[in-house]
Amino acid sequence: MFIKAISYYLPSQTLTNEELIKQFPEWSVEKVVKKVGVNERHIAAADETAGDMAFKAAQKLFAEYNISPETIDFVLFCTQSPDYFLPSSACILQHKLGIPTSAGAFDYDLGCSGCVYGMAVAKGLITAGIAKNVLLLTAETYTKYLHPQDKGNRSIFGDGAAACLISTEGFAEIGGFVLGTNGSGYDNLILKTGAARQKNLTGIESTDENGNIRRDDYLYMNGGEIFNFTVDVVPNLLVNVLEKNNITKDRIDYYLFHQANKYMLSTIRKICNIPQEKFYINLEKTGNTVSSTILIGLRDCIDSKIITSGMNVLIAGFGVGLSYGGTVLKM
Repeated sequence: MFIKAISYYLPSQTLTNEELIKQFPEWSVEKVVKKVGVNERHIAAADETAGDMAFKAAQKLFAEYNISPETIDFVLFCTQSPDYFLPSSACILQHKLGIPTSAGAFDYDLGCSGCVYGMAVAKGLITAGIAKNVLLLTAETYTKYLHPQDKGNRSIFGDGAAACLISTEGFAEIGGFVLGTNGSGYDNLILKTGAARQKNLTGIESTDENGNIRRDDYLYMNGGEIFNFTVDVVPNLLVNVLEKNNITKDRIDYYLFHQANKYMLSTIRKICNIPQEKFYINLEKTGNTVSSTILIGLRDCIDSKIITSGMNVLIAGFGVGLSYGGTVLKM
């Protein structure tokens, strides 16, 4: 199974560090860049949904690679910002994109590891003979769920969408997968209200052990616990992915991980003893776009020729869930 095409879409509106620190004068541009690694992040318009962005990413993919929607026989849409509780936004996208009614389509609710999980599901569908051309879409509008005074998360997250065609042929062969979950930490990255467990807004606010305000009605992230989870699971994940793909570390030419934030990525790189020149960190103009970071990074690295034919690229995602996953792409 192969990646045949990758495109992405970013909203036109941006929030720069200069604009952000006007609201939080106790911060400086230098502090945000040093810790988070983001200079600006794209913000979805008030009437722009994750489904809208996924639609634009898919259209861009079709145009850039001269792909006919009629050839798509399955649509996977990874989002935690669905247009509706039901139906699946993937069903709406099938119709809007002109994909045949014989195609399967569904959403799956996953965040930072969602791209890797989607590739695994797509590979399974093709291996099982259920599909031949799977359109994998990822899109999030996390910024719509952030409290205006949540300076930490507002400095990290940006909105965006990506589209990837997975097929029986292409430029990157998808290897074996290692996937994992630790649901005991589910409430370390959570939006508590709005769904069935707590349908109505509560207005409840509290303070966590790190002094951060925890609001039921907005996205909450316990950065310390997410950091601890990541540095705990990623080293073992790398070892297991290498073993799964029967490849040694010295044969990996490049590492492209979920772009969480600069500090976390730098720490992981050092713990895993990965050379800086083999390790991707680039959140400057996008921020953390959740499930789209890996696909955006792959496309940018291919365009800039950082990743070229013949290379082995290890990709990994980790975060909300708490979940993680990785594989090797043979370019």
